[in-house]
Amino acid sequence: GLRSIPSLSQFRRLRYLWINNNKIQDLTFLIKNYYLTELYLNNNELTDISGSLKHLCSLQILFLHNNELKKLGKTVKELKGMISLQTLNLFQNPLAYDPDYRLYVIYFLPSVQLLDRKLVTQRERESALRLYNPKRAWVVQSVAFGKRVDTSLETPLESSRCTQPARRPIMPSVLKWFGNVQVMDLLCSFCRVPFEEPEDAVLVRAMTRSLMEFSSVDWNKVTTCQERRLKNKAEEPPEKLTVRFR
Repeated sequence: GLRSIPSLSQFRRLRYLWINNNKIQDLTFLIKNYYLTELYLNNNELTDISGSLKHLCSLQILFLHNNELKKLGKTVKELKGMISLQTLNLFQNPLAYDPDYRLYVIYFLPSVQLLDRKLVTQRERESALRLYNPKRAWVVQSVAFGKRVDTSLETPLESSRCTQPARRPIMPSVLKWFGNVQVMDLLCSFCRVPFEEPEDAVLVRAMTRSLMEFSSVDWNKVTTCQERRLKNKAEEPPEKLTVRFR
């Protein structure tokens, strides 16, 4: 029946906390408990968690089900800093009735493995990527084992309903995966796509103008330290052959 709890700042190394089945509406008492790894807040009267949990970067298990959380975006934003979060319960909250609730949480909280007592599948992750970042999904779909796959932008990916603005395609990761000519073809295809940010166009332009340089030296003509001391071999300036590829 607790409605409030005094600050737990004196317990700096507190790791496990069960305060479920109460009537708590405010979580400011957790502001100093950075070491928490498991937090059970289910069956309370929470309506908003903004500014209360984002500092809990070590949290692995968080139960928030059966509360009064209504704003999905604000709730997920508060949990984004929890890079170790693996188990999350948000069911029986008003926000869970959003038609895209599960895919939204899966996309913006990629570390979560178990959501609402159900394992997150690879198919769900792919669906979330197509829904909230269609451009990146197109990049992933267009590159397969270093070869380009013919996939036009007029695919169902573009027609998917997207409630969040799509982020720009991540070009460096593509180059890191496949450093070959087919990737350059893929970059050229991106040149025809309008960019949301000017730096995206600059990035693609810089990639197409990248330079590789290889140099070699005939080591037989380079005197060794012993030969220099004995002066048995006339010193000749080493010839270095340099080849550049654009």
